[in-house]
This record gives sequence, C-alpha cells and structure tokens, in this order.
Amino acid sequence: MRILLVEDDRALTQNLVATLKAASMVVDAVETGEEALEYCRLYDFDMVLLDGGLPDIEGYDVVRRLRAARLATPVLMLSETASPQAKVKGFAAGADDVIAKPFDAQELVARIQAVVRRAKGFAQSSLSVGDLTLNLGSREVTVAGTPIHLTGKEYAILELLVLRKGMVLTKEAFLNHLYGGMDEPEVKIIDVFICKLRKKLAQAGADNAIGTVWGRGYMLRDPAAQPAAAKAQSAAMPQAPVLARAA
Repeated sequence: MRILLVEDDRALTQNLVATLKAASMVVDAVETGEEALEYCRLYDFDMVLLDGGLPDIEGYDVVRRLRAARLATPVLMLSETASPQAKVKGFAAGADDVIAKPFDAQELVARIQAVVRRAKGFAQSSLSVGDLTLNLGSREVTVAGTPIHLTGKEYAILELLVLRKGMVLTKEAFLNHLYGGMDEPEVKIIDVFICKLRKKLAQAGADNAIGTVWGRGYMLRDPAAQPAAAKAQSAAMPQAPVLARAA
C-alpha cells in the first residue's frame, strides 16, 4: 500500500519511513500541511499518516481541508499527547484514528492496516474476494485455502487490485504504487507482472480473477458482483417480440 507521511521532524521521518518500508509499504514523505494537501490532490494514497503539529498548518486543519475537498483518503493522526481531548479533536476534524507519541512500531503498522482495511469495506483482518484471500499482516495469499507463493512485486499488485476491487487501474497507477516515482521501469513491465500473477492464480483455481479493460488497464473481478451485473445487463437488453400464432 502507498502511504503519505506528513511529519516535520526529520529524525522521526527517517525512522518511520524505514518502519513502513520494512512492512512493504511505499512511502512519500513531506514536511508541511500545504504539501500534504497538494500531494493528496495529485496522487492516490491508501492512507495519510499525519502529524498534529506542523510548521505551516495545524494537522487538524489539514484533515478538515481534505474532507472539505471531498477527499476521503483515510487519515491516521500522530498526536503529541495521549489525552482524550487530543483524540476527540482528531476524530472531530475527520481523522480515522489517532495514535499518541511515542508509539510502538508494530502497533502503528497494525493500526495502518486496520484503518485501510475498514476504509475499503473489509471487516476482518484478511481481505477476501470470492475464494481469494489476502492477509495484510502476514502477506499470505490463498485461493480456497491453497497458499500461493508470490514475489514482492506480484503481491503488491494483487494487494492494490484487492483494495480497489471493481475499479479499473491503469498501468501507470501500478508503476506509481510499486515504485513511488523512483527509478520506474518501462510501463510494459506491468504486463509481465500481471501475466505471471494470473498464471499463479489460475493454477490455484482462481482463473479469470484479473480482467483486462482494453485501452485502460486491469481490474479484479468480484464474483459476488458478477451475477447481479449479468442480470442487470440481461434486463437492459431488448426483448424479442412474441408473435401470436394464427388460430
């Protein structure tokens, strides 16, 4: 998943970036609230990790402006105190969770995963679409209980597809998610990753899980939504006229 870190303490930023990258997250780091707002307008993040005290704008105001702009990106605020008032202020501003400094690295990662999971409509610790199950914590993937061994890039692509199930994702979106704008390879590498991922899913029994939308990109098919879509499509088709037989 891709995280926007907004923190002006450079030593803490360095530690947080290392922690999040160790959890296989792509991290963009900025130091001011204005930068955070601009990044959120331009790019698609799974979460914003936001310090409450910034040099230009208070973190709570950043959240308010995000919500006023109808940007629903989940926000986890870093509070200087563990007081109930600080948490209430964060929630009232529109934050999804608040954690007080200093915090345990493992707890922070777990909270990020929980907030992202809830924001995408998954109630359990694992993300399931049909027979496909992906565990954000352990990075394990199974199809109907059968484990699938994926490379880091294959897992990251599948994670993005699951978190955006039903949405068409461009190859550029995958590149941005995988590399965060740093040393990006040619866009055609995404076709290679998708091909290998499809083959592994098909071998485990999840054939046709990843669909191609020609000229646009790829999407994860939700089996639960397909019957309803087919029914709606059938209902929309013009019916052949019924000809009465001559007596």
